[in-house]
Amino acid sequence: MASGKNQALPKVEVGVLGGTGLYEIEGLTEIEEVALETPFGKPSDAYLLGILEGKKIAFLNRHGRGHRFLPFEINYRANIFGFKMLGAERLISVNSVGSLKEEIKPRDIVISDQFFDRTKRLNSFFGEGIAAHIGLATPVCPELSGILFEAGNKLGVRVHKGGTYICIEGPSFSTKAESNIYRLWGCAVIGMTSATEAKLAREAEICYSALNLVTDYDVWHESEEPVSIEIILEVMRENIHNAKAIIKKAIKVLSSETGRKCECSSALKNCIITPSELIPQEVKQKLSLIISKYIDVT
Repeated sequence: MASGKNQALPKVEVGVLGGTGLYEIEGLTEIEEVALETPFGKPSDAYLLGILEGKKIAFLNRHGRGHRFLPFEINYRANIFGFKMLGAERLISVNSVGSLKEEIKPRDIVISDQFFDRTKRLNSFFGEGIAAHIGLATPVCPELSGILFEAGNKLGVRVHKGGTYICIEGPSFSTKAESNIYRLWGCAVIGMTSATEAKLAREAEICYSALNLVTDYDVWHESEEPVSIEIILEVMRENIHNAKAIIKKAIKVLSSETGRKCECSSALKNCIITPSELIPQEVKQKLSLIISKYIDVT
């Protein structure tokens, strides 16, 4: 295992954030592990790097190998900052979710375009003497989402483009009352991680999109068995095959040479409110990887 703390880091084009087994994609070569220390602490695990379809890819298990971290225990800031340290411009997140709509069936994939965040987590790199207010009207990258959707369609996978992902704190699943209220609010799927990641990726100016793998109908669906971890894991194993195929096909058409046509790469422009001379030097250094385009950090 290589360590990223005291040596030049390898540069990757695309990051993939998910769970165990996701990186077992046919055609992945030159595999290595890189352990990082970020200004926000340690990520969930070492990053697994490799070459896929001619591009350098980095994978991270958000819950850690062996699923050691609950959703509210994950160091989201370190995870996203680590991808930034590795140079990733695009981040594909793979999540298990419950469906809140009849037409979104277990084993479907939803590429959500909106979030309703009910968590109370650290979901910003800013604070401690520097204030910034990022725009989140469109919280996922439309360009990356379109590429993932097209890849799924070409593979014949049942993929839904758009829909609101409601993010709950967890780790328990919803009550029936909560599930039915989320349906009344118009939410499409429910999960515990993606909204936090999307906010941090936007601050880091990384394109973000999520493949939400539907494992169940949550608890609102009276004809279904009560949601359980056994059901979720069984369906998740089936879904992961399709997710890997979509990722492989999407990565093939992504190109860093043509540049990004979306606004994600300049998301922080004019968003930092604190005058440079008032920002503590140690904070400038801590965030230099993110803010140096806009503020003199020397």
